[in-house]
Amino acid sequence: MSSERRGGRIRSADAHDAVLAAAAELLEEHGYRDLTIEKIAARSGVAKSTIYRWWRSRPELVMEAYARAVAQRMPEPDTGSVAGDLTEFVTRLYSVVDHPVRVRSLRGMMADAQLDPEFRTAFRGWVDTRRAVVADLLRRGLDRGELAADLDLDHAIDLVFGPFWYRLLTDHAPLRPDEAGGHVRRLLAGLRTPLG
Repeated sequence: MSSERRGGRIRSADAHDAVLAAAAELLEEHGYRDLTIEKIAARSGVAKSTIYRWWRSRPELVMEAYARAVAQRMPEPDTGSVAGDLTEFVTRLYSVVDHPVRVRSLRGMMADAQLDPEFRTAFRGWVDTRRAVVADLLRRGLDRGELAADLDLDHAIDLVFGPFWYRLLTDHAPLRPDEAGGHVRRLLAGLRTPLG
């Protein structure tokens, strides 16, 4: 997500960072529904009026904050192979289970995105940033000839994230970081085979 604001000019990078950090912390602690600009202002020490000048809406602020936090925890891997990149990415993705508060927060955000159209737009923007990371990994694999040339990139990205979201939301089976490598190997067996 872009950090460029359409409102007032940011005069203090420290204050800006404090707002984003506070929003990400509060989101994981309390969920989106209970997160208010008042709470973010109190946690960050930045005036509510300033926050409203910098962000057009609460969803925009919250998802920018969450996007930054996730990007810091999960930088894009570049191991030199699509197998290595995807294994590292999926292992980190599954590792959310080591943080029960984050699991609860993700489940809550997915639910809120179905019920709140404004939040849905911001949430989808964040989802798109994560999809873009996987798209980069797969494109590098295509460029190196590691994947079938007729690969449907959008569908392949869905296949990477599908088990994560399905297990996270339905809880029918555990998300286990130690299984990420096997899931990636099985996925790549299909992605390397041309359809024709």
